[in-house]
Amino acid sequence: MHRLLVQPTDVVVPPFPMAPIVFVTRPLPEPGSGLLHDLGFEVRSNVEDRPLTRAELMAGVEGSDALLCMLSDRIDAEFLDANPSLRVIANYAVGFDNIDVAAARARGIEVTTTPGVLTDATADLAWALLLAAARNLGAGERMVRAGEWTGWAPTQLLGEPLRDRTLGIVGMGSIGQAVARRAQGFGMHVVYFNRNRVSPQIEASLGADYVTFDELLRRSDFLSLHAPLNGESRHMFDSRAFALMKSTAVLVNTGRGALIDEAELVNVLHEKRIAAAGLDVYEFEPTITEGLLELENVVLAPHLGSASTLARGDMVRLCCENIVEVLAGRPAVTPAPG
Repeated sequence: MHRLLVQPTDVVVPPFPMAPIVFVTRPLPEPGSGLLHDLGFEVRSNVEDRPLTRAELMAGVEGSDALLCMLSDRIDAEFLDANPSLRVIANYAVGFDNIDVAAARARGIEVTTTPGVLTDATADLAWALLLAAARNLGAGERMVRAGEWTGWAPTQLLGEPLRDRTLGIVGMGSIGQAVARRAQGFGMHVVYFNRNRVSPQIEASLGADYVTFDELLRRSDFLSLHAPLNGESRHMFDSRAFALMKSTAVLVNTGRGALIDEAELVNVLHEKRIAAAGLDVYEFEPTITEGLLELENVVLAPHLGSASTLARGDMVRLCCENIVEVLAGRPAVTPAPG
């Protein structure tokens, strides 16, 4: 586990000829960018809690040594060429599909992410969605709020049990493993598909069996997605994949929205070719694919995976520590893979 910047005095900051400039693209939760300010950095920030336009982002980062950005900020070669003073980009996320990492490193700019600190929060949220979708909590909550509930009934909103059912996990990194670990408490069987098979020791500790993607689709009663988004994984859940799934299957996505062809997901949910879905991320986020909002058998959350006070605060600390380390001429704590 990496070291967190709990107090500003924990990190040795060499004297800089001039205060390094850091641009922060969105207001941050506690402890906020004050960590960097207390270390002598000049912090410039977007004070409005909204994504910046491309022009605003370009104008804000001009002349900065470091950028602390969000998944919604597109950092491409054109952006990098326009900001030659940048030395480090700290992405406030585990993923980094918003950044051209190869182009950044070709220009001597380090890119960092925030792995580890949001593992438990995201795994908990995946289970919240799985349970809500399996037990019709979304539809039930809407019924109560609308004043349409007339009392208990034997056949009302019957859901699917978890014990002795099979949970399929796509992407067995730290979050996928945390989800699998929680499945043991529900008495579930776990199968997984991953680009690389994990060690026998991890498989044994999780009670998880490695299977092909097609076998996972056929066997799983519940599926939880935690794969990174790339050319191979985009739309891995398409018409072919849905055709292999059980009609009683429940699909949960807390990974990346574009892992699923959402237009096809709308079709299969509407036609009840799978039972239900729980989504925290979306293909065209924040735009919701047409048809999803009208479906009763889908639970929709507003990208809450890491939204715990502990996880979001630790993400701030890790971004700040990465910026400090790189600008001090030391290796990043959590560089982006690749």
